[in-house]
Amino acid sequence: MKFLNLVIIVLIGHFSYAQKCVIVDKDSEFPISNVQVTNEDRSISVVSDSNGIVDISKFGDFELLTIRHVSYVELELLKKQIKREFTTIFLQYKSELLNEVFLSAAMEDVERTRIAEEIAVFSNKDIQNAVPQTSADMLANIPGVKVQKTQFGGGSPVLRGMEANRILLVVDGVRMNNAIYRKGHLQNAITVAPSILDKTEVIFGPSSVVYGSDALGGVIHYYTRRPEVSERNNVNLEFLGRYSTVNDEKTVNAGVELQFEKIASFTSISHSSFGDLRMGKYRPHGFDNWGLQIEYSDNTDSYYNPEPIPNEDPTVQRNVGYQQTDILQKLFIPLEKGNDLMFNLQYSTSSRINRFDKLTEYKDNKLRFAEWYYGPQDRLLFSTQFNLKADKKWLDKGSFVAAYQNIKESRIQRKFDSFDRSSRFEKVQVFSLNGDFTKNFDPVVNRNFSYGFEVAYNDVNSTSKGDVLDVQGNDIIGVKDNYVVQTRYPDGGSSYLSSAIYASYRQDIGKKSTLNTGLRLTNTALTAKWVDTTYITLPDPDIQTMNTSVTLTAGYAYKPNLNWQINGVLSSGFRSPNIDDIGKVREKNGDVTVPNVDLEPEFAYNFEAGILKYFDQKKSYLGITSYYTLLDNYIVRAPFELNGETEIIYDGELANVVANVNKGSAYIAGATMTFKGQLTNTWTARASLTYTQGMAYDTKEPLSSIPPLFGNLEFSYVRNRIETGVNMMYNGRKKADDYNISEGIDNIEQTPYILEDDAYYGSPTWYTLNYFMRIKTSRYVDLLINVDNIMDHHYKEFASAISAPGRNFSFTVIGTF
Repeated sequence: MKFLNLVIIVLIGHFSYAQKCVIVDKDSEFPISNVQVTNEDRSISVVSDSNGIVDISKFGDFELLTIRHVSYVELELLKKQIKREFTTIFLQYKSELLNEVFLSAAMEDVERTRIAEEIAVFSNKDIQNAVPQTSADMLANIPGVKVQKTQFGGGSPVLRGMEANRILLVVDGVRMNNAIYRKGHLQNAITVAPSILDKTEVIFGPSSVVYGSDALGGVIHYYTRRPEVSERNNVNLEFLGRYSTVNDEKTVNAGVELQFEKIASFTSISHSSFGDLRMGKYRPHGFDNWGLQIEYSDNTDSYYNPEPIPNEDPTVQRNVGYQQTDILQKLFIPLEKGNDLMFNLQYSTSSRINRFDKLTEYKDNKLRFAEWYYGPQDRLLFSTQFNLKADKKWLDKGSFVAAYQNIKESRIQRKFDSFDRSSRFEKVQVFSLNGDFTKNFDPVVNRNFSYGFEVAYNDVNSTSKGDVLDVQGNDIIGVKDNYVVQTRYPDGGSSYLSSAIYASYRQDIGKKSTLNTGLRLTNTALTAKWVDTTYITLPDPDIQTMNTSVTLTAGYAYKPNLNWQINGVLSSGFRSPNIDDIGKVREKNGDVTVPNVDLEPEFAYNFEAGILKYFDQKKSYLGITSYYTLLDNYIVRAPFELNGETEIIYDGELANVVANVNKGSAYIAGATMTFKGQLTNTWTARASLTYTQGMAYDTKEPLSSIPPLFGNLEFSYVRNRIETGVNMMYNGRKKADDYNISEGIDNIEQTPYILEDDAYYGSPTWYTLNYFMRIKTSRYVDLLINVDNIMDHHYKEFASAISAPGRNFSFTVIGTF
């Protein structure tokens, strides 16, 4: 059978009624609820109850049954076998085996052994054990992924030295990237709560033609929880509560799944509250004052203080707390002939999030900003997915996803000794339609053909206002005047349309190799109009641009025997400038970015090679992947002239003019080593190490966003009801000479400053030791205890403004009923 080698089935007796069976966990022997059992066309579906009992009487004796659960390895058996031979089925947890299946690589389930690209998956249990406070924290646990933080309420993932709008974020098949995703650091990864995720998959590099533009560095695909139908009416409840000491985190998540024969629903509400963040006190790097917050602003919407106040404990980072609420609602409706509908509603909102780097920015030895914060970050998504099955000449199965997204964000700032508060507001509406289809021409040799299309239209509305505050003493009592504020994006409106078609072919060549090829045709159209000329006058205030590109990929996976796999990939990528690239106006460290209507697309040409070595019947593996990516016509922020001027007056200050421009060619190269294995029946281990370098061929300057050497090592022990382990996170030094200075993205000013050398040190080496324990107190409740950064080391992630959390004790309770 297809999955028989993955599941241990034990006969323990003869049940009094043969039409029922009990499904239990192999290690704890606790019953497993919500295990779905279906026939081949899914016309009949039943689900195990809270006691693990499932009634299979409606299936025919010779029907092939599929037994599946999100956390366990899937099994296929004939009903006749279960009736005659088995009463109890022991399922094995997915993480204990390595014959993994990935969905993101081709929009269909594909086994790892048929995939040449570098990929990674983080399961639901991995997420729970890592107890991430945000999805950005979760991504930092995935091998090959680095996360930058400008403020605590954020996190910008880096894949192969690329971040922000050079990587693609996807949730449930809908691209999150929109027309104002920026170059530099992007904090939108946190708008999907980790507690609602089933798993996260990562594809590294520009090799997937399924996703196309924006995916130069790779794809991060969030999969949220989904409901399943059952012939028995069931109500399943789940709860998660967590408290963390380092920032007074309080997180609560509640979910309910309703299962019926013809419809199923899943509802989840998650709320998190974070306070001020304490940094580590042990400083092996030797920089005693680095990162300390000596003073801070206590200004609010209604309170005015012309001076900063002393911080009684400089190791506590003030003004970093915030709150976030996430809601997920899914409705699943099975249709005839194996077709189904899924309605998906997601809403995420936050309180205001202070921008820590701005609130700690000094000018002339004084704090510059009394207020600088993001307003509530709202993300609304509604999608309808129709999955179909057919037996047609060019179609076996497919899906359509129609989606609407509404994203709102704002930026509010005011300087010390000023009554002028400026506010900028952005609203983006995205309408999208995807179609993905597959055909298996020859099941014997696995000849799979995939094809599809994607259309996404972005409507961007950008407004601004300036308020002169009316202040009496320390009280802000109102607004006494207004003034003009430059909008961040074109004030006359802008739009961005992306259309694409793709085709991919995957075939096994004999028993030892798999070839995958694909191409994608993408067309983008951008319009933008500027009206106000108070600060900036453009040569052409009303623009239209259009770009078209074909990208290709070819991957080959060779398996000389069962224990080796050799992979090779050639691919190309394309990123067309969006509204943020072409039309943004903003100030940072005395440089004002202005629009450049002549900006052109950038291209990536990638080669990667990998080796996988399996051990002990594929219970363990060691993998090494190396790559080289050539960037052509790459986009970089550089000095610029606007109407012949290199300086302008912006927000009352003289500033340098910069813009996104195209340069010649550059390269990014690196390698990632991963190990994952079952050392004994009770001990498992994981390890990874990632090295990246990047340089511009034309300017000989290091590229931005290239992280230092980083990796992790973990040992875990599982026996009966207890799982425990330790892990180490490691980050090497990045010298100041390896930083990109001109763009300002690497934030060299956030590293230690050496007074006697009048130079920055760069990022010091650091590591953390961490401990976790998970106790299954009953079949309903799990208790998780985590101690992070046991040594209380002080450090900052590369390019980050905020110091990382110090020693943290985290207590989590997970209940399923």
